[in-house]
Amino acid sequence: MEDLERIGDALQKAASVISSFVPGAVKADQKPLGRGPVTEADRAADRVLREVLLREGDGWLSEESPDDLARLEKQRVWVVDPLDGTREFIAGIPEWCVSIGLVENGRAVAGGVANPATGETFLGSLENGLTYNGKPARASVKNMLEGAVVLASRCEVERGEWEAFRDAPIAVRPTGSVAYKLALVGAGLADATWTLTPKHEWDVAAGVALVQAAGGFVECLDRSAPTFNNRSPLFSGLIAGGLPLRETLRALIESSR
Repeated sequence: MEDLERIGDALQKAASVISSFVPGAVKADQKPLGRGPVTEADRAADRVLREVLLREGDGWLSEESPDDLARLEKQRVWVVDPLDGTREFIAGIPEWCVSIGLVENGRAVAGGVANPATGETFLGSLENGLTYNGKPARASVKNMLEGAVVLASRCEVERGEWEAFRDAPIAVRPTGSVAYKLALVGAGLADATWTLTPKHEWDVAAGVALVQAAGGFVECLDRSAPTFNNRSPLFSGLIAGGLPLRETLRALIESSR
């Protein structure tokens, strides 16, 4: 419970710092090697998260911090994205969030996601379950594919990568921020989400913890369980959803590949 309180405190403080910047009217720089945009809001939130979360003996992995490989020797590692969905933040689209994951021995055990633009906070752990704005929440129990609400990467949809699912009996909803999508699935506000492209650990650590805390499932596209605090923080795409749809979703995705 102490870790969840620390995560909740960190989410609030990072959201407060970001609130001094205006979504849709913030200057953006481009990261090296085509890694996307970054703003001063990202950097400011990173500094706050590090100050609130990090304790002696903890490791640290953040999209906005140089990677210190000493984390590989740590049992506990904070895996964070100070502002996931920077493109949406820059565009003024309310689909961005602060994402905090706690990893122990390679497993995401607790997490928090806050979307200040919508006033949503998702907080949970494998031990304590998930809360959505302070109230207990569970992953979807829908057991039929027909009408299932699936959150898709806005960028993947724009690139045409979801055309394979055009005739599937699902309701596809393009949404920014993979961390936010995973949190919505964890809280049962959508039935499933998947990403067809590789993601970094900081994109998904919190969301993985939240979905699993809520009784849902998360797998890599190769059917392996996601593990964290790897030397290379990049791994294959993910699928997440309510447990009753696990095999049905798997069959749908594999038939499209």
